[in-house]
Amino acid sequence: MNISVIGTGYVGLVVGACLAETGNDVVCADTNAEKVEGLTRNVIPIYEPGLDAMVERNQQQGRLSFTTNVAGAIARADVVFIAVGTPPDEDGSADLRHVLGVAEEIGRHMRRELVVVTKSTVPVGTAAKVGAAVAKNATLPFHLCSNPEFLKEGAAVDDFMKPDRVVLGVESDHARSVMAELYAPFVRTGKPIIFMDIPSAEMTKYAANAMLATRISFMNEIAALCERVGANVDLVRKGVGSDARIGPSFLFPGPGYGGSCFPKDVKALVQTARSCESPLMVLEAVESANDRQKQRLFDKLTQALDGQVAGAQVAVWGLSFKPNTDDMRESPSLALIDAVLAGGGRVVAHDPAAMEEAHRRLGDRVGYAATNYEALAGSDALVIVTDWNEYRHPDFKRMKEALRRPIVIDGRNLYDPAKLSSLGFTYHSFGRSRA
Repeated sequence: MNISVIGTGYVGLVVGACLAETGNDVVCADTNAEKVEGLTRNVIPIYEPGLDAMVERNQQQGRLSFTTNVAGAIARADVVFIAVGTPPDEDGSADLRHVLGVAEEIGRHMRRELVVVTKSTVPVGTAAKVGAAVAKNATLPFHLCSNPEFLKEGAAVDDFMKPDRVVLGVESDHARSVMAELYAPFVRTGKPIIFMDIPSAEMTKYAANAMLATRISFMNEIAALCERVGANVDLVRKGVGSDARIGPSFLFPGPGYGGSCFPKDVKALVQTARSCESPLMVLEAVESANDRQKQRLFDKLTQALDGQVAGAQVAVWGLSFKPNTDDMRESPSLALIDAVLAGGGRVVAHDPAAMEEAHRRLGDRVGYAATNYEALAGSDALVIVTDWNEYRHPDFKRMKEALRRPIVIDGRNLYDPAKLSSLGFTYHSFGRSRA
């Protein structure tokens, strides 16, 4: 099948590479000439395990190509995926200018009956706007499809190749048939393709992310209460997660959610609900709780430093919002670093993948360490923000020798409080007794 993907961001690049992997002829188009030129040389602009090898392999075998010729990509396609960004507008709603701009281009340049697939995360009602934008210039029939993505950064290739489910909102038998054929290789193990109306598909994406964000904020607030009443959130989490109605996923306390999806999608869904005069009060509380949680890391640091942040050097392990990605959008590390710098402290940071992105965002406001241990040298405290695997079993003796003061603020509950205490550390975590 001839597939064109408009947009080579996180979603578009993964979609294009994975569809090429199953034998389709895929063209990924983008107006950013520098990015496209890099991709043709297999220079991947994001850190995503397995993606670089897949892109290189499919380019070598002739199934995947990159171009700045958006019109040409549309003209040769049987299916066009719209995978451009939908950044939050000033009021938190999704900005659809790029999506609708691509839709107009599709209508202008399509040369055959076409399935137009919205892959970008868009609010309910967007498909109607996309259809109207395509129809402005279209002289041939087209069929709309909403195909929300459920890709976890750091595991996106596996998520696409082995999905829990594929959600397809369609309005015609033609779209249903084409999309069922396209996704058949990915559901051979029996995972479902769930067909539904387009508004329901659009809502499913937001509802899923909002539910996951709710679990995170709920557990963070339970952890705060555990600290007050002397309970251990690790044990509470296990007790709650063993209930089959609840399950164990997304019940780990931490410094708050970040990334490209949860913050943006929660805001957009809250704004949609307000505009429909059907407020989502639970989600409004989730958003507020997450903002507070990002502040709690700095509060714990300030407490451990006896209120003296000014003049202190703070080592930060982890800058990306989660492991196995270099994405720092809405990362709790940014809130922490801003607070330390505003308080007169210094920051020396380490991250296995996000150092280049950190320098782009933070410049010379912070120091950058080649290794996690190097960040500790002369620091008054260590704050762990991201649970990269290499931080899970460090050399504690080496850590203590490198730190000026043996203070550890563990935002991911990686270590045993009793063990850290016995080794002479002042140790703070979330929802567990202080050591």
